[in-house]
Amino acid sequence: MRIGIDISQVVYEGTGVGKYIRELMPRIIQSAPQHHFILFAGTLRQKKRILTFVHSIQKIASNVEVVIVPLPPTVLDFLWNTLHMLPIEWFIGKIDVFWSSDWTQPPLNHALGVTTIHDVSFLHFPETFHASILTTQKRRLAQVKKECSFILADSEATKKDIVRFLHIPQEKISVVYPGFSSTV
Repeated sequence: MRIGIDISQVVYEGTGVGKYIRELMPRIIQSAPQHHFILFAGTLRQKKRILTFVHSIQKIASNVEVVIVPLPPTVLDFLWNTLHMLPIEWFIGKIDVFWSSDWTQPPLNHALGVTTIHDVSFLHFPETFHASILTTQKRRLAQVKKECSFILADSEATKKDIVRFLHIPQEKISVVYPGFSSTV
């Protein structure tokens, strides 16, 4: 199986999503040597950081390739979440599954879509979020509803919020608790 994964958020070292990707990707890839992983990143200025991360994975697994598109996340947000054009397969080739990040949701030609929703606190407390974050997340989640066959939630509370606020059937959502790292 060919599995595409958006790792663009890995460059944000001080964020929970960045750490989630840095910790989870090597373990998933190592645990599934029968599959081929295409790690995708859209970045204009962070190519070196992404390549460093990918090379660390390639040291422990040979079933990995990387595709870096020289576009900033804001452009991908506009192309994918607003215009909903240019399927991910145009960038990374034929895939069976694509796991999107928490910021953009690309159109899919034939792949099954998977995403992780870490929380929907911006729907609980919209007054505490910047307007651009609210707009981006709402656009992305509208595309998630259309494109994703499966959603991973960080907790039962997040799963309930997804059902409540986004009206996504609970059968499409699985709770996968984040692990922990002994390193800080």
